[in-house]
Amino acid sequence: MPKQKPPIEQTFAALADPTRRAVIRALSEGDATVSRLAAPFDMALPSFTQHLGVLEDAGLIVSRREGRSRVCSLNPSALRSAEEWMASQRRQWESRLDRLEAHIAKTRTEKSDD
Repeated sequence: MPKQKPPIEQTFAALADPTRRAVIRALSEGDATVSRLAAPFDMALPSFTQHLGVLEDAGLIVSRREGRSRVCSLNPSALRSAEEWMASQRRQWESRLDRLEAHIAKTRTEKSDD
């Protein structure tokens, strides 16, 4: 059995594909059936449903049966986890860049005092 990726890696791997990002974008406007989600794409339905499976395995979407249709919805908490991770990375880099900027300014001041 393949080793399971950590949730954040699975999230970003799922979002790496443009088709899956387009599905997320479409679902941000509300729930949709698989056939409605698949309509804009030039691919066979089994190929498209594999994309949905990746998104569902990553926890980014959930699906349910409604009569003969399968309806998909976003799972906002999974997207929130990715957003929180990116925000923490942004804070770290902003802090590092602020320290670099302060160091450069201090170095320039010291050189101009010479």
